[in-house]
Amino acid sequence: MSSHFVADSSVLLGRSLRHITRSLDTIITTTITPIVMLLLFTYVLGGAINAGSDSYVTYLLPGILLITIASGIAYTAFRLFLDLKGGIFERFQSMPIARSAVLWAHVLTSVIANLISVAVVVVVAFAMGFRTSAGPLAWLAVLGILVLFTLALTWIAVIPGLTAKSADGASAFSYPLIFLPFVSSAFVPTGTMPGPVRAFAEHQPVTSIVNTIRDLFAQRPVGSGIWTALAWCVGILVVAYVFANVIYRRKIA
Repeated sequence: MSSHFVADSSVLLGRSLRHITRSLDTIITTTITPIVMLLLFTYVLGGAINAGSDSYVTYLLPGILLITIASGIAYTAFRLFLDLKGGIFERFQSMPIARSAVLWAHVLTSVIANLISVAVVVVVAFAMGFRTSAGPLAWLAVLGILVLFTLALTWIAVIPGLTAKSADGASAFSYPLIFLPFVSSAFVPTGTMPGPVRAFAEHQPVTSIVNTIRDLFAQRPVGSGIWTALAWCVGILVVAYVFANVIYRRKIA
């Protein structure tokens, strides 16, 4: 890795962030959809769903935050695809910069943009009645999990961004990721689901992550669930990172 990696990544990160500030519709789009879902499920369907002692918006919020991130990473794949097809990568290769800095700039941009979207959704949730007894350490833990989840999904997004044949194909991969929370504990307790669906819901990554965030917000003991959530995030991150870098090296070879 080049000794100039940090400086190169910072410069390219600034470039990528400037693109977002010139096209704020990307953040607005990825924020509006989760907020609409939050409103719909809380005010239209929430009365028919038993969420226990918590208000439904409080129960719902962790899953909506994951959907917000899953929606946002589609733009990472889209921007990466445009850079690749626009010949930007070839121009960067002719310059004395760290090659990996190009990917990391897009990844860090995704983290920053998604955290902004998540913050907006949390503010709206507070306005809708979301309440938490979580202290600073619990909020910090929630933030850490969300950042780790964003990194994992963003490195997944890098793969279609480098391999897709069209801009629509680059971003379409996010649809299954957005759908995944619907077959988890994000909207209803898994105990209400039929056998096979319940088995899948209880053993997929979203459920453990949602349950951990929910426990942190409620100041309940997280138990071993937090380690399961972290294992999923780290495992997905490592696998996606390796595959993305292998594909990237082949692209620029």
